Amino acid sequence: MSDRFTIPLPLGAYTPQHFKLEVDGKVATITLNRPERKNPLTFESYAELRDFFRALPYEDAIKAVVLTGSGGNFCSGGDVFEIIQPLLERDTKGLLDFTQMTGDLVKAMRACPQPIVSAIDGVCVGAGAILAMASDMRIGTGEAKVAFLFNRVGLAGCDMGACAMLPRIIGQGRASELLFTGRTMGGEEAENWGFFNRLETPDGVLAAAQELAKRLADGPTFANGITKKMLHMEWAMGVDEAIDQEAVAQALCMQTEDYRRAFNAFANKTKPVFEGN
Repeated sequence: MSDRFTIPLPLGAYTPQHFKLEVDGKVATITLNRPERKNPLTFESYAELRDFFRALPYEDAIKAVVLTGSGGNFCSGGDVFEIIQPLLERDTKGLLDFTQMTGDLVKAMRACPQPIVSAIDGVCVGAGAILAMASDMRIGTGEAKVAFLFNRVGLAGCDMGACAMLPRIIGQGRASELLFTGRTMGGEEAENWGFFNRLETPDGVLAAAQELAKRLADGPTFANGITKKMLHMEWAMGVDEAIDQEAVAQALCMQTEDYRRAFNAFANKTKPVFEGN
């Protein structure tokens, strides 16, 4: 297994080996691109995605990310013959190396300052559902099928942060049901439960995610990065501590030029043009 990829900057000039990357202005679109197998993950694609998201904090040109899959599906999870079968032959250390690597991908997605918007159609199961969960926002379709399948293959639902993150998105009882049963959640149910921010048609879901990402990329991106960081950090804080930390964070944002630009635009009755500093 290759567990390290050299991801050079700028990322817009990088050609990934295990997914498709397109950069349009300030928005990067990552496409899981094995449509004949409904875009499963492999040891190598896990590792390359992890290292790509680890590089994002050092890439100033990319301000938002869209994550999607090709061929009408998002991601079918870990490839049965390229991941699940080889794992049967590993010892405890080898298995832990794998589970820590997959967890590191989620950590990297949460740690990068750029908002991540997932565009989800069709199959979104197992580790694919985790990638959607780890994104900041999710736009789905009525045809989407979301399932946390770990229980159905003899594993616990506590995979890649699911027991920590999913209850915060859809609530403890609903998350428990999905993680204990492994059942499929349809697109409309996913929207009603708050997993999807909204639904679009299959033909329009990617464009909608890219438009949202573009709007975020045109905003005060330094402040957006602070918002993402605080949303993540405050899961482990009490309310008083969170208020204190937000006071520091907001005072820092008040020192930015974007804050001054917003005031000047308001005073001059024009639209602010943010530059992320």
